[in-house]
Amino acid sequence: MKAKEAVDGAFAVVYDGREITVIVEESRVDEVNAFDVQRGYRLLTFDGVLPFDLVGFIARVSTALAEEGVSIFVVSSYSTDHIFVKESDLDRAIKGLRKAGFEVVVDS
Repeated sequence: MKAKEAVDGAFAVVYDGREITVIVEESRVDEVNAFDVQRGYRLLTFDGVLPFDLVGFIARVSTALAEEGVSIFVVSSYSTDHIFVKESDLDRAIKGLRKAGFEVVVDS
């Protein structure tokens, strides 16, 4: 599979020269010819534009979640960051982010 052909409508496609990581909604996983699949994740997006030269933002997020024992998968774009947490860790993730001073809005 070539990076450009990975999956139309994917949330993210990352090609690093060794592998292609494709992030799609779980309902679309079967559309991807994948070597390995991880299921059961929830997306948390930091809404708003983050300056490209912002220092320490992900460190603050990851520290808050590490203190709650929550593992994360981070995807960053030019102006915002996204993290994926296991569905089973979502409540602890929200608790940790709120404790660290982040405003958390939960969409259904």
